[in-house]
Amino acid sequence: MIKTQQKGAFITFEGGEGAGKSSLIKEIQNQLTSLYKLSTHVTREPGGSQGAETIRELLVQGDKEKWDRLTEVFLLSAARRDHLAKCIWPKLNQGTWVLCDRFFDSTCVYQGYAPEEDDKVSLSTIHNIGNMIFGNFKPNLTFILDVDPEIGLMRSQKKLSTQKQGQKEDRFETMPLHYHQKVRAAFLDIAHKEPERCRVIDASQAPEEIFIETMQHITNFFSLSEKQNMS
Repeated sequence: MIKTQQKGAFITFEGGEGAGKSSLIKEIQNQLTSLYKLSTHVTREPGGSQGAETIRELLVQGDKEKWDRLTEVFLLSAARRDHLAKCIWPKLNQGTWVLCDRFFDSTCVYQGYAPEEDDKVSLSTIHNIGNMIFGNFKPNLTFILDVDPEIGLMRSQKKLSTQKQGQKEDRFETMPLHYHQKVRAAFLDIAHKEPERCRVIDASQAPEEIFIETMQHITNFFSLSEKQNMS
């Protein structure tokens, strides 16, 4: 059964490597929970459910060329379906606000826009598969954290340097700079085409400025007031 209704709010965070999504999501969750008294849940893609996390390991670790792009789309779609069915839709139906680090836009970007012409999957194919997985369901609001790829990669490499060898998820960080430049352009293109859903945030700002700007968009979009309980 395709899910079309939601009681909670679904907010996604997108962007290239090193854009600072994870840190921002934690701050947003704290604010929504403490100030607005909302029930919140933070999750990620690929992943977010037991089955999806298993698929994540196949995708983000090891040789960056071990899957062709269409295989990646099918793996990501299988993970997304499990994530939606086991986590996102139940949470939304309970009135919980779900904050997700990456969603369908990332599949469009990393498997559709960014690869070389002879390696990419057409956006029409990606959207057709997406329609099979989730129908007309989509995020209420999407934040695209925009940062120069050179800055983002430096941030990402610094973070990776603190991780153990077997735990590093560095598949995309090892891609050449021009690939990451196409990733950035693709996210901005999506934002341009869907302005009612997407908000572009300058991720080169100080973290506190990024947080304030993002929260302003959330409170305006959902008409939140302090101590409001919408769960």
